[in-house]
Amino acid sequence: MKSFRNSAFFGLLISGFFLAGAFGTAFGEELPAPEVDINARLEENPSLGLLMEAAYEQNPSIQAAREGWRAALEGFRVTTGYPDPQFMITYFPEPIRTRLGPQDFNATLSQPIPFPGKLKKAGEAVAAGAELARLMLDKTVREVSLKLQESLWELYYIREAQKIARANAELIEHLRTVGETAHADDRALFSDMVRAQSQAGQLRYDQLMLADLEATEIARINGLLDREPDAPIGTFTPGPRSNMAYSLEDLYVSAQEGREEIRMEEIRALQADVKTELAHLENMPDFKMGIFYAAIGHPDVMTPPPDAGQDAVGLQFGFEIPLWSGKNKGRVAVARAEAEKARAQKRAEMAAVRTSIREIWFRMENARRLMELYEKNLLPQAEHSLSLAETWFRAGESDYSDMIETQSVRYNFQLSLARARADYEKWHARLTALAGTDISHRALDPDSDPDAEQRDIETPEMSPEAEDGAK
Repeated sequence: MKSFRNSAFFGLLISGFFLAGAFGTAFGEELPAPEVDINARLEENPSLGLLMEAAYEQNPSIQAAREGWRAALEGFRVTTGYPDPQFMITYFPEPIRTRLGPQDFNATLSQPIPFPGKLKKAGEAVAAGAELARLMLDKTVREVSLKLQESLWELYYIREAQKIARANAELIEHLRTVGETAHADDRALFSDMVRAQSQAGQLRYDQLMLADLEATEIARINGLLDREPDAPIGTFTPGPRSNMAYSLEDLYVSAQEGREEIRMEEIRALQADVKTELAHLENMPDFKMGIFYAAIGHPDVMTPPPDAGQDAVGLQFGFEIPLWSGKNKGRVAVARAEAEKARAQKRAEMAAVRTSIREIWFRMENARRLMELYEKNLLPQAEHSLSLAETWFRAGESDYSDMIETQSVRYNFQLSLARARADYEKWHARLTALAGTDISHRALDPDSDPDAEQRDIETPEMSPEAEDGAK
């Protein structure tokens, strides 16, 4: 427990420096506000890092969690401080007559003193609460980051779909021109012309729908950044496909060690253990020490005593009597129940996380397989088929409807490839959030051989899932 307390105090010290910098003051100077620069860059070429930089400064949920952490840190001083002294004065409208003279008023100054050890244990409980608040801040940042990644990749898909729809609209216009020429030569049916017009109309509708979806997704991103809904978001340029350097079992272990919800339940269990010890101390009496003063006037008598009019001063000492054993036992029982509750919630959270990891792993791998299928097989075949269909139609060896059908298939394949890429990155982001670490790379042990570490990653003994994800 002592080591936990020391760690908590050190964490509080470091947190104080962090908060001082995060809130824009250092040595009495204000840091320049970065919002204007960030927002200008968002309109040009946004990236996930830039979005998170803006979110950390502007997102209301992150700001609330950050202030909650700050409040928890300040609560340590409040909880571990001694109770305030108490002062009471009693004035008598009709002075009390005593042998020494009339008593006009008396005053009492007292100081409550908690039982030894209570404040220390209360401080440990508050330090655990501050750690919970820090983890809540980390959890909020992770959740906002995940939402931003998902929205950014959804916006990427929508804009890719817009490009694909525009390109196919130009293609269908070209095919319609070819078809009208062929219809004039009786080589294409009128129904084929209607079908081409219908396909062109569908593409125009798709472009209108995608424009609305783009505005909606931009509004969602701006909402996370506390910007105006219609504030522009520039073109997101994705890098290479995210890598997978962890096996399924590694993800389970990483989630147990790094996921905030699980660590929070561990801290809650530790905090409940501290509260159990504190509950035992609550059954011990608190003390009170004080000074009593009574102001005595001069007696209105013929022969006053020698010590007439002498004020009275006294020392006070008292303590609470923990008489009600049922209440005292209840404190301990409540703290123990909270500890068991936290441990049970940790097991439940871990089971839920493992289930989610397994499900998302499947969805991510399925998206990866779809990407490879469309990119390496189906889309090249559709491109080749469309070229052949137009060549054969011009040569009179196929129908006009074959070109329209091939164009429609190619269009769907292009959309499906863009959809699979966006879905893969979104599932990868969710898996990263569940694992609580960057799953694209493995942290190298400073004492290990980096080449050996790389060989371990690429060793054939890896599970098939990990091999597929690492490719």
